[in-house]
Amino acid sequence: MAAPRHASPHLPVREDWLARRQEEILDPGLPIVDAHHHLWDRPGARYLLDELLRDTGSGHDIRATVYVQARSMYRAEGPDELRSLGETEFANGAAARSASGLYGPIRACAGIVGMVDLMLGDGVAPLLERHIRAGGGRFRGVRNQTAWHASPEINSNPVPPWPGLLSEPAFRRGAARLVEHGLSLDVWAYHTQLDEVLSVARALPDLTLVLDHCGGPLGAGPYQGRRAEVLAEWGGRMRALAGCSNVVVKLGGLGMAVNGFGFEDWDLPPSSAQLAAAWQPYLETCVEAFGAARCMFESNFPVDKGSYGYAVLWNTFKRFAGAASADEKAALFSGTAIRTYRLPPAPAE
Repeated sequence: MAAPRHASPHLPVREDWLARRQEEILDPGLPIVDAHHHLWDRPGARYLLDELLRDTGSGHDIRATVYVQARSMYRAEGPDELRSLGETEFANGAAARSASGLYGPIRACAGIVGMVDLMLGDGVAPLLERHIRAGGGRFRGVRNQTAWHASPEINSNPVPPWPGLLSEPAFRRGAARLVEHGLSLDVWAYHTQLDEVLSVARALPDLTLVLDHCGGPLGAGPYQGRRAEVLAEWGGRMRALAGCSNVVVKLGGLGMAVNGFGFEDWDLPPSSAQLAAAWQPYLETCVEAFGAARCMFESNFPVDKGSYGYAVLWNTFKRFAGAASADEKAALFSGTAIRTYRLPPAPAE
């Protein structure tokens, strides 16, 4: 049975609005791996390889990207558990186009994080093997839909996730099988779920757990106007997670409506200086807790494209990391992603 369709909670992308904010590219020679983006073709929302390449070609030196699960191009037929193979095949097809070199030196979708239902427990093993084959040597990990909150105002997924999935014994048995296949687990969870994430990380110390979107600090719905309180609660949980050496964190993904910054309501799109000021407490907490070697920058495009442009986003990260050492910058902008997802080096410009 196909997944039910729901209205998308993602902010609409307004290219004309985004075009009103143009900036000079900072440190244009710094190599970058975009550690998290999506591709999809949905009613009123098309973001495929061509659209990605227009963004990655906006001035920064984007060497490679990592494609992450987004329910794209599932097979229309066949057993439910096999339909997500279509997404891995789709992402690998985009990667193959990029690897031809016809679109420049970038290696888009050099790593693929797909969807395998970990609630199948030990039964995920043969499915993982099929995704690895379908990924053409690029399949690196799995992500399930786990970001859940009881408030209807907190929603970042068009398909409602399963409440408490991270605590289910079957889910953890499935996640444990990732280790023997050399795969990682990406987790998108709100800050209210970080205790569950911590429990998973401690229960499976040999599993590399990649925490998406700065650990999901909320600022909408019941958390609107409570930013200092959320920052303190979120920060304590992130520091606890940092005590698990198997956890790495993606820095970004703060442009969604659930984060509550409201950039989409501004007359002009935010500048990189404005974004850096707004995000500094979150980015700084992550880097101080985890260290640069366990942090990587991500775009989360096209989801975050409703709030700011691609070139401005990477200028933001460069502003934040301006005082970092050369080694720290190398880790944040490319090294951590390359190591975590075992990416091959992309050709230089």
